[in-house]
Amino acid sequence: MAKTLDDIFDDDDLGLLNSNQPQNYIKTDEDRLIDAFEEINSFYETNKREPSNSSMSEYSLSSRLKELRTNDNKKGVLKAFDRYNLLGDYEPKIESLDDILADDELGLLDTDGDSSIFEFNYVPKEPTRDKADYIAQRSSIPEKEFTKYGMMFKQVHQELKEGKRRFKEFKNAETNLKEGNFYLVDGLLAYLEVSKAEKVLKENTSGDRVRLEGRTVTIFENGTISNMLFRSLGKAIQKNGKLITDVIDGGEKELFKNAGVDYQEDISSGWIYILKSKSKNPEIASINDLYKIGLSTTTVKERIKNASKSSTYLFDEVEDVYSCEIANVNIHKFESLLHRFFGNVCLDLDIYNNGERINPREWFVAPLHIIQEAINLLINGTIVNYKYDNDSQSIKLK
Repeated sequence: MAKTLDDIFDDDDLGLLNSNQPQNYIKTDEDRLIDAFEEINSFYETNKREPSNSSMSEYSLSSRLKELRTNDNKKGVLKAFDRYNLLGDYEPKIESLDDILADDELGLLDTDGDSSIFEFNYVPKEPTRDKADYIAQRSSIPEKEFTKYGMMFKQVHQELKEGKRRFKEFKNAETNLKEGNFYLVDGLLAYLEVSKAEKVLKENTSGDRVRLEGRTVTIFENGTISNMLFRSLGKAIQKNGKLITDVIDGGEKELFKNAGVDYQEDISSGWIYILKSKSKNPEIASINDLYKIGLSTTTVKERIKNASKSSTYLFDEVEDVYSCEIANVNIHKFESLLHRFFGNVCLDLDIYNNGERINPREWFVAPLHIIQEAINLLINGTIVNYKYDNDSQSIKLK
């Protein structure tokens, strides 16, 4: 049936036909520096104190303020915006903006894109209504009120690391967007505390539709709260997020009923293993916590049966100290991610065998339990949120 113009405009969920879109421009590096500092000002205005590095939700702001206080170049740019004297005393120096940007040790001014000469300022962008709603409705939560949520987020992170929860693709917001569930949105954990969505009949000439519409109360792990629209939250998760499963303790799959998630039998991809060298070569035997991390489409026993003849195994026998079967993954990408995670502790040693020089790249110097923890993070899909810190020999949030 043909639609009238009114029907077309009424059914424009994404705002594609809006004619009065705001004119945005590409921010300069100085703009981004000021915006970063204004977040600290906003926190001070709300809480009447500086952010604390002892609070998980405030740590990034506290670190940013500490770095800005030690950088006179950035203080010079920001002094006019320092309404609460958070930066301390400042003696102006004649410095260029290039010097300021070159001294960005914490990467506060990094951008995801390529800021080349081919970019044009004042080029209109077309933000969607969902994006505007997502950003506009967020505000800070007082620290006392956030404490209980902070503990919840910390527990969810731990359960993800232990494999008790997993990330899954998010589909069908009306089925899987539920009060009390956790989600990943733009790299942040989010807790849907309240959903006020109700079924609404939407009439148009192409056919009536019933869908859920209304506001939510959503808590984010960075200490902010949002009353964004139910549909906006769902689209944000679907576009750049994940569904976080309930605690898996024997088959709980409540989140996935009618969700379109494939629950067919797992298909084995191979085995992941950690090996320890039995070499008596002093250069190798003297290295504590030296392990080979690898994946194989055959059993580990079959894989290492001729280890002493292979440079991969340092031309010696090896011990299988940990191995497990994995399913439904691309083992080559899986192995590459794991090796990149421990890239800063990769063995850098030349080995000679019958005059042949070998530089093995699959051996790493890290505690066994840390490697096992990283494997769990990789299996449940959260390893991208963490990094290995060699100084403390621990895995930390980025």
